[in-house]
Formats: sequence, C-alpha cells, structure tokens
Amino acid sequence: MTSKKMKDMLKQRISNEDRTFTFDSKKDQVRIESKVTGKGVTVSLPEIIAKWETQKEKAVDEIVYYIEHGLGAIEKDGQIEGKEKKLFPVIRSTSFPQQSNEEIPFITDEHTAETRVYYALDMGNTYRLVDEKLMEKEEWTPASIKEMALFNVRSLSTQVKSDNVAGNIFYFLNSNDGYDASRILNDAFLKEMNEKVEGTMTVAVPHQDVLIIGDIRNETGYDVLAQMTMSFFASGRVPITALSFLYEGGELEPIFILGKNKKREK
Repeated sequence: MTSKKMKDMLKQRISNEDRTFTFDSKKDQVRIESKVTGKGVTVSLPEIIAKWETQKEKAVDEIVYYIEHGLGAIEKDGQIEGKEKKLFPVIRSTSFPQQSNEEIPFITDEHTAETRVYYALDMGNTYRLVDEKLMEKEEWTPASIKEMALFNVRSLSTQVKSDNVAGNIFYFLNSNDGYDASRILNDAFLKEMNEKVEGTMTVAVPHQDVLIIGDIRNETGYDVLAQMTMSFFASGRVPITALSFLYEGGELEPIFILGKNKKREK
C-alpha cells in the first residue's frame, strides 16, 4: 500500500461536496476541511498504512469514522443544550498535541509522566476537546471545567468483567462510550477496586476505550499484563500508553516490566 493509493481510497470514501481534500506529498498527510467552517482535520498517511497492513478495511473504516465525526463536531461548534452535564475528562498520551489545528491551546491538567488530562464536550456520536476559545465563549474557568468534568465521570457506569490468567485476576471496563480510560480519574472507583484486590493492584489505559485493573498475585502476572497492554495499545483507535501503573496509597506510579519472570522496576 502506497501513500497515493491510501489517499485515493480515503478520497473516495469521504467524497462530499461540503468537503475539501488536500494532499501534502512532502509531509505525507491529507487535510480534509469543511467548506462551511473552513476548519478541518489532518491525518498522517504512514500511520494509517501501518494499521492497514494488519487490519485492512477496518483501519480505513476507523479513520473515516474519525474524520467524519470530527468534522461534524467542528460544524456543530458545541451548540448543544446542557453543556455542563456533557463535559467529561479524557486521557491522552503526553505526546498528544496541546493545541488545536488553529493553534488554540486545549484546557489540560497534568496526570502522570505518561498521561495528560484533556476535557471534552460530548456531542452524541462524537465530542469536541475544550480549548481556550470555547472556554471563554461559555464563560467557564479551568477550575470549573475540571470540577464539572470530574463530577460527570463519576456518574458513568463502572461495571467490569473479569478474567483469571495464570492465577492473576484482570478486570476490564469496556463500555465503548468514549470515556472508558477516563474512569481512571474516578478515585472512589479505584479505591473500591483496591479493597477487592488480594495481590498488587495495577491500572492500565492502553487506549481510550478500555481500562484494565490487574490483581497481580505472582510474577507471571506482570508478563501477562505487559503483553496484554501492548496488544490493546496497538489495536486501539486512540492509543494512550502501553505502560501500566502501580496503584499504591491512592497514587499511580508507572512500572516497567523487564521480561519474563524478571524483577520489575518502578
């Protein structure tokens, strides 16, 4: 698969008279803009091709979904009722951009060495990350955004499924509402799970749509955890981090798993 072929494939799938489609061969990127707003999204072709090599049409389906709903969010421009109830925190990698394509800074908070908290305005099938422009428009403050978003995330379901692997218990939260990883900010939920855990508690957010809590009871559990998080990280539509965290005393500490049956390092 070449960049040109992938560009043509995307153009065919996203063909719409309300869209403009621009290919930057030097940067190997495609820019799709809304004619209504003049704003749009930019995607990197090599990243899509890499996923296409293993996932084929699924990789294209996912990026088309991302583009269409991203443009839809821009065109709606946050014009929905009850905005305060629609604010949620979202977890992203620290390498995720800290400003929009229009160079407007997003509202963020520090989280761990691997992750950062952004805030999103839920719009049904998609969401818009809250930036300074939207904050000023709604007359919010960073503190009020954080307060409302953390309150709302605590209202989300925390139902988990469990699996026993080599004597270790893994709990999976996968509701597919776009905020599964965000549950890592629900302190009451983490404390509740910590009371249930008999071994060492770990927490992982390999991508946006899953939260994994491990009850690690033997050394093999760390190897299973490392393989599991890497697999989820590689397959996620919005990957976050392949590292896991120890949960101790209400704090999250990244752990680095060296290899099979070897001592772990914090």
